[in-house]
Amino acid sequence: MPPGKVRIIGGLWKRSKLSVLGRPGLRPTPDRVRETLFNWLGQDLKGWRCLDAFAGTGALGFEAASRGAAEVLMLETDAQLQRQLQDTQQRLKATQVRIQGADALAWMARGEESRFELILLDPPFDAGLNDRVLAAAARLLVPGGFVYLEAPVAVPAEVLATYGLHRYRHDRAGAVHFELLHKSAG
Repeated sequence: MPPGKVRIIGGLWKRSKLSVLGRPGLRPTPDRVRETLFNWLGQDLKGWRCLDAFAGTGALGFEAASRGAAEVLMLETDAQLQRQLQDTQQRLKATQVRIQGADALAWMARGEESRFELILLDPPFDAGLNDRVLAAAARLLVPGGFVYLEAPVAVPAEVLATYGLHRYRHDRAGAVHFELLHKSAG
């Protein structure tokens, strides 16, 4: 894959390339990590409602849409990244994807409760947002829903429990811990 590109791994837009702008702190989720995540989730997200907070390149959100998600809301504050997301949305004819210029944490704090089956979180590592984004995400999840988190360290199980979440799967790629968290159905 040439520098400045990532590709969608599976689904309707398999092998489609997404451009990666050179923006401070932008770390696109590597292909192998996305492949692992969607193997954990299952390949078909038909009917799922997904939130891609801190969207960046949109690799996670477009991957979910490619695999059948009915709705993908991407939140991004950077105007250049927003334009790139809109260009990709138009190129793919991704009508189920909406892009909103918004601070992810502020949006999540006021978002509708129990709305999403999947929330994708890849916040800036140096911002120390994990606790706040997990608390906000747990509120937005339907019972039985999932949160995907990329972080420099794994979140302790006792911290996850305070948000009604538990670790479903976890792995590491270099310095990045990535985990799929589950909200109990009860």
